[in-house]
Amino acid sequence: MSAVLVEINHPSVLKKYMHTTMHKNERNDLELKNLFIEEIEAYLQQYPNTQHVDVYLCDLNGHLRGKRIDIGCLKNLVKGCYFPLSIYAMSLDGKVIEETGLGKYIGEPDHLCEPILGSLQPHPTDPEHNAQLLLSMKDDCGKDCLYEPRNVLKKILYQLHDKNYYPCIAAEIEFYLHPLSTARDAEETITQCFDINTSDHYQNILNELESVAKLQNIQITGIVSESSSGQYEINLQHTTNILKLCDQIMVLKRTIKQIAHKYHLRANFLAKPEMHKAGSGMHFHMSILDQHQQNVFSSTSDKLSEALLKAISGLLLFMPDSMAILAPNLNSFRRFKLGNHVPLEANWGLNNRNVAIRIPCSDQENQRLEYRVAGADCNPYLAVTTILIGALHGLTHQLTLPKQAHQLKLKSEHVLLPTEQMQALSLLKDNTCLTEYLGKAFVELWCTVKQAEYQSVYSQITAIEKNWDI
Repeated sequence: MSAVLVEINHPSVLKKYMHTTMHKNERNDLELKNLFIEEIEAYLQQYPNTQHVDVYLCDLNGHLRGKRIDIGCLKNLVKGCYFPLSIYAMSLDGKVIEETGLGKYIGEPDHLCEPILGSLQPHPTDPEHNAQLLLSMKDDCGKDCLYEPRNVLKKILYQLHDKNYYPCIAAEIEFYLHPLSTARDAEETITQCFDINTSDHYQNILNELESVAKLQNIQITGIVSESSSGQYEINLQHTTNILKLCDQIMVLKRTIKQIAHKYHLRANFLAKPEMHKAGSGMHFHMSILDQHQQNVFSSTSDKLSEALLKAISGLLLFMPDSMAILAPNLNSFRRFKLGNHVPLEANWGLNNRNVAIRIPCSDQENQRLEYRVAGADCNPYLAVTTILIGALHGLTHQLTLPKQAHQLKLKSEHVLLPTEQMQALSLLKDNTCLTEYLGKAFVELWCTVKQAEYQSVYSQITAIEKNWDI
């Protein structure tokens, strides 16, 4: 079967396919191949000294897995290339979890992978000589591989677009900059919340980051010094091209890590890198447009729109059982502690940073919600998928909307979020409705990998235990 290029992110064709991309699996294969060749030629005109291209897929944990190819091989990717399916059975430490059945048991078969249009971009640290390109995997029948997080998100977008709902999302990504060496002067790492007088060392990193992001066509709308020293938040422009937004988050995280390393720092996206400091989240602001590009969350009165309230009801319904994805590892749950503007229950409220779903200040036309649960360590494709599932379910079902967080509630009306990973995985597996949206095979794969990761950490004896003098 010939390769079909899967996504229209290229600026020259994005507008043309904006409303039809999700339903065009039968698009003219020759046209798409020509578009990819045109993209390569345009790129090489701008970067004629390019020597290598990093081609990669995004695995379950949001790690990029791939290889570097010579620039002379780039045009051959119009036919696709091959990577093993076991990439989607890898743990955080890069080991294939054999219990998934996707590894040695079936011979680690290769699957066809295709380039995503518009994803050919400069490398973060050597844009003159190196490029990078995102791929997407197909299954044995030539359809989207539904073990791939990007394709799981695409499937939910199909369903929303079928009902003339077009999500518009912006992302906020928090991270820490830590010295690679503990011998560095501690004074360099001291920053303050909302401080705009950042040290020269950090400011140089942020300036270079912003410059490289522009080369990669990523629009950063703000960089904020966060509540803990050395912690920053980067804001991305809102867009209706949700797949591209998640692609850009993945590219940006790689860019931040590599630029930080140039300055002898480590960019840390752990949800809770230090217990005495604030955790790092990944917040998403969302509105939903209709087929006329009008915000269905907007209101003509002082009251919140019915569509917004219905979406919130669905988000809250699935939130506890989505925690296994939003908080994807043992460290993720360390972030959920009192006093750090982190939600501890499935709740909502207006202009309140302690809740899970916050309605920020805005005019009535631009009403949106902010989903504040996911950690910086989440896979953005999957985090956005769970958000869209909740919104879709709420918009298409008659659900009961819980009271706002500040309103008096009975004890039974408080829905606490799970506090540890195995509890969260159990909730996800038992939710048949959420499993149906995500796909049974995907949920089984996710839970198997995550249980193995948890057991790998839990089975190690800590230094604290060894020093108990028992």
